[in-house]
Amino acid sequence: MSLDTLPRAARSNHRARPPGRRWRSRLDVKAMPYFLVSPYFLLFAAFGLFPLAFTLYYSLYDYDLTGTVEWAGLGNYTALLGDDDFWRATVNTLAMFIIATVPQMLLALFLANALNKRMRFRLALRMSVLLPLVTSVVAVAVVFTQLFARDWGLVNWLLGMAGVDNTNWRAERLPSWIAIATMVDWRWTGYNAIIFLAGMQTIPRDLYEAASIDGASQRRQFWQITLPMLRPTMIFVVLNSTIGGLTLFSEPMTFYNGNPDGGSQGQFQTVAMFVYKEAFREFDYGYASAAAWLLFLLILIGAAINFAFVRRIGGTK
Repeated sequence: MSLDTLPRAARSNHRARPPGRRWRSRLDVKAMPYFLVSPYFLLFAAFGLFPLAFTLYYSLYDYDLTGTVEWAGLGNYTALLGDDDFWRATVNTLAMFIIATVPQMLLALFLANALNKRMRFRLALRMSVLLPLVTSVVAVAVVFTQLFARDWGLVNWLLGMAGVDNTNWRAERLPSWIAIATMVDWRWTGYNAIIFLAGMQTIPRDLYEAASIDGASQRRQFWQITLPMLRPTMIFVVLNSTIGGLTLFSEPMTFYNGNPDGGSQGQFQTVAMFVYKEAFREFDYGYASAAAWLLFLLILIGAAINFAFVRRIGGTK
């Protein structure tokens, strides 16, 4: 639109505005969004990209506490791929991730669906599911260590009433995975349930009313309406749980009294614990950096698989 076609008042205002003011106004519109989001990217560059680049650099060197820095190339990665301890930690991490995440997602989904119903004290119940999250990890570990104690633990006592012999939850591989997965589920199920609940509240109620008129039961509404419409939220929760599950550290660490070995034979040592042990007990920072990067690749692969799986819910390919 040319200046001559503008109304007289608009032409006078356009001519009256100084060029510098017009330039600042245009700059505010275009540059202000970038300025507002820049703090996040600056912090991410300082605390995210720089550590990634730093560990990648040192993963190519033989670097230890004594100050030895020697070029190793892919030697650390080659050594890791032949390290039985690293592969045992990888298997432990994947197993505990599966044992913890699958029940956690199902429990969180059905808990959110229950909290989405009309009931008394609904707000208090919704807030109460977050109580495990605000509990100290150390306190949780102390309680669950007592629950899964071999001789006097409540879990063994209940199993003994059913005729099951006492289980040494720390000494055996599968029992230790189950104990740690139980601890993880207790802390994070409520958190994921609240996220699912927030996603459910964005689903239009008209869909459920129309389905009820057509005679669809609540169970059919859940499978045909809630799950497909909840797909974006499920993708976020699954990806977030994948990252948290594959970087599992605090729960197994405190389960063994702060020892990164993960049991007498490493039966529940995770890759994050392996990285911690190599870096801060063995002081082999190059080797630990290489392990951290392999863990990063493992997270990317796991996230891609879960993303592709969740996208298929509701018929999306």
